[in-house]
Amino acid sequence: MGDQVKITLFRFSSQKTTNGNHHHEELKIAIIGQSNFAAEVLELLLERDHLVVGVFTIADKANREDVLATTARHHRIPVFKFSAWRRKGVPIPEVLEQYRSVGANLNVLPFCSQFIPMEVIDGAGYGSICYHPSILPLHRGASAISWTLIEGDERAGFSIFWADDGLDTGPILLQKQCTVYGEDTLDTLYKRFLYPEGVTAMAEAVDMIAAGNAPKIPQTEIGASYDPALFREENQYINLNQPAVRIFNFIRGLDSVPGALAIVEHEGREIPIRLYGASLSARRNLVGAKTIRLQGATGVAFVTREGMFISGSDGALVRVKRLKRGNRVIPAGQWFEQVDETKVKPLVLSDKEQEQDALLRSIWKSILKVEIETETDFFACGAGSMDVVRLVEEVKETLEVPTISNETLFMAPMYGEFLQEVIQRLRTGGGGDCGRITHFDYKQVVLKANRRQISVPTQLFINGQFVDAEGAKTLPIINPTNEQVICEVASASITNVDDAVRAADEAFRGVWSAVSARERGQLMYKLADLMEQHKEELATIESLDSGAVYTLALKTHVGMSIDAWRYYAGWTDKIEGSTIPVNPARPNHVLTFTRKEPIGVCALITPWNYPLMMLSWKMAACIAAGNTVVIKPAQVCPLTALKFAELTVRAGFPPGVINVVTGTGSLAGQALADHPLVRKLGFTGSTPIGKRIMASCAESNIKKCSMELGGKSPLVIFADCDLEKAVRLGMSSVFFNKGENCIAAGRLFVEDRIHDEFVRKVLKGIRTMKIGDPLDRATAHGPQNHRAHLEKLQEYCAIGLKEGATLVYGGKRVANLEGLFFEPTVFTNVEDHMYIAREESFGPIMVISKFHASDFDAMVARANSTEYGLASGVFTKDIQKALRFVEQVEAGTVFVNTYNKTDVAAPFGGFKQSGFGKDLGKEALNEYLKTKCVTIEY
Repeated sequence: MGDQVKITLFRFSSQKTTNGNHHHEELKIAIIGQSNFAAEVLELLLERDHLVVGVFTIADKANREDVLATTARHHRIPVFKFSAWRRKGVPIPEVLEQYRSVGANLNVLPFCSQFIPMEVIDGAGYGSICYHPSILPLHRGASAISWTLIEGDERAGFSIFWADDGLDTGPILLQKQCTVYGEDTLDTLYKRFLYPEGVTAMAEAVDMIAAGNAPKIPQTEIGASYDPALFREENQYINLNQPAVRIFNFIRGLDSVPGALAIVEHEGREIPIRLYGASLSARRNLVGAKTIRLQGATGVAFVTREGMFISGSDGALVRVKRLKRGNRVIPAGQWFEQVDETKVKPLVLSDKEQEQDALLRSIWKSILKVEIETETDFFACGAGSMDVVRLVEEVKETLEVPTISNETLFMAPMYGEFLQEVIQRLRTGGGGDCGRITHFDYKQVVLKANRRQISVPTQLFINGQFVDAEGAKTLPIINPTNEQVICEVASASITNVDDAVRAADEAFRGVWSAVSARERGQLMYKLADLMEQHKEELATIESLDSGAVYTLALKTHVGMSIDAWRYYAGWTDKIEGSTIPVNPARPNHVLTFTRKEPIGVCALITPWNYPLMMLSWKMAACIAAGNTVVIKPAQVCPLTALKFAELTVRAGFPPGVINVVTGTGSLAGQALADHPLVRKLGFTGSTPIGKRIMASCAESNIKKCSMELGGKSPLVIFADCDLEKAVRLGMSSVFFNKGENCIAAGRLFVEDRIHDEFVRKVLKGIRTMKIGDPLDRATAHGPQNHRAHLEKLQEYCAIGLKEGATLVYGGKRVANLEGLFFEPTVFTNVEDHMYIAREESFGPIMVISKFHASDFDAMVARANSTEYGLASGVFTKDIQKALRFVEQVEAGTVFVNTYNKTDVAAPFGGFKQSGFGKDLGKEALNEYLKTKCVTIEY
């Protein structure tokens, strides 16, 4: 429900009488003032067919006129610009003469910073009406909005009054009010209510005067207040020795202009700062906080990554998000990192970037009308709010940087800082980070591919920082397309893993536990937005270090990752327990309910086939549930995980919540399985490795586990199916992602009546597949992930031939093509006892067996004759066959007349030695939650 508006009206006649006849004299309005507010009042009065005979505004500043003057000239209204109306307390004759020349009979003062002589105020026949942003007689004076907040008023509002010779003391024409919300600041209150409703009310007031029913309600002096002007710097200093709510109200009352003032005592220096973005904090445990001394405060303040925390005299805390030192606004949590920085660090620009610098300078110059230097301050040059909008829009359009925003300029008002923000965004493809760029200090590799230059970290990511591995140990990362080394990445030691786990544990017990479920969701949404902005980069990285076809990486590897983060972001504030009816011990009553709580530190070990997607499937649910995490991505392709880590910082995740340790499974992975502070481990990989991890989890501290392991998924194709669809999706079931797919159809059972035709159509389809560079948009089949895997596929095919299966296509590396390319392969006449009928290839190898439809149960038994039970599928037009198959097959996922159709809302996981536990869907949340039962007797 919107703000409740209260208007009190009393009849007042503006009619004049001549010889007993009543008539209206036409209003001739003079608008006196400045700013967008006055300009919008002018526009609205003209829309309502009022006659405006003149506009009186301030003189130009630095060759730039006020927007009211510009608007008036557009409508061909006479404009008069005065630097002052009086000289030594006496009205300036020539100014009065120019005012009188327009013949105004009503003065409208929407917003006016000048002192207007009473000769003007009383010089109009109908008088003068003024806008004042308070509920008069409260908060008379120049800083009314600020004092409304500073005094903790529950209601705010404005008054339109008839000007007299007092300070905001004239009779009231109308008033409107609104509720003051806890999150309101001077800016939000003005923009939400005082500005838009004030513009409309000024026009309403003029309408009432024209209609002859405008009231004049004398102001009472009961409860009247005159507040100090906050444009004076001496009145902007905050009293720190008062309750937290008073400190909070003072800060928000001056947010964002001019900002509450405080003095930091730092290493013998006194550093003035301004405070912005205040909130009352319920926090008591400031883990990892550093102390800071504010002059005049009896206690100390604290700085964490989340901001500065100021203690009130009552012991409660006020959190401050942003500080301004000099001309630069910084996140309050970065005080210690930036306190000794005195100037903008120079950028080293390429030739193209120098051209962009020149273009940006020209935009600034066209707005500010001054020569632009590195230290030129946008606002110190007299720029206003419309100039901010103009600059942002011109930069977006001219330099194609869509994420530049007003806040970017507020945080970087000097030209050198702003240039740095623009160049940083351009270097990352224009994506930015939904706000201020976080400047990282990390070792990186710059990937030049896909018409992009992509910076990717190569260090471990622990506690919000990129750090080297112990002993600077690294591992090579190979591009499977050409077998060249892309870069070296850090290889974590046991000590590194311990550091990451302890950082996650500290974050879980500290900063992360203070983040509400809904705030958690907002962070996840922001991360998903960043992934969306960087999706082309992420897909390119995925193609380079895992061999994924770019178009598939864009749609599935990255696209489904983004979907997962958004899906689970929506779940964060919907995780709930239940009430349980139990039998009480009479005559007492009993209330029993459950709580769903996060487990704590979770370890994730993910495979190499879908590097980013497997990370996201598991981690999104884990984070949504409120846990912290340490992930070890696959040894051979960790680069998207490291780029992802960078994005988590940009999204605002606190240090320690998400940690990435790259390295070997035998060392880093084993250290996670053994660590006593890890309470849950999620693993996707082979069944043999899964067994070892389960044993370690049991022996260390009986960790909760979820396992997504190997598969040998059966796909049954009956003769009554849609054959064209079965061929198309049957090929996809095997060759999707070059066969490196956990739910790939490891064995096809094709009814004997259509077997030969099915095989012919499959071979025809294979011959049309383009094999080659995964970055080529036409490529359908890329390289296998790494050499060891390629060699296993060659060995797998050799075993199939040796045991008597018929190789009808492929079975070898692609000739005359460098890189780890393996031909799509088809085996027929595969018998149940053969190795390739029982074991997973995890590659592009189609294994086909015939069956006769007369014995349905025998066919299902063959499909189930494996220790795996991850997925399955059936193609038939007979719904009875389909449902019987669904009932009898032993698999966690069953596809009917489709395949590979997964969705983030649908649970995913297997039976038997394919593992246990679920990824995706609501069920996955339970993998990362514990249930606490509470019973209360009363």
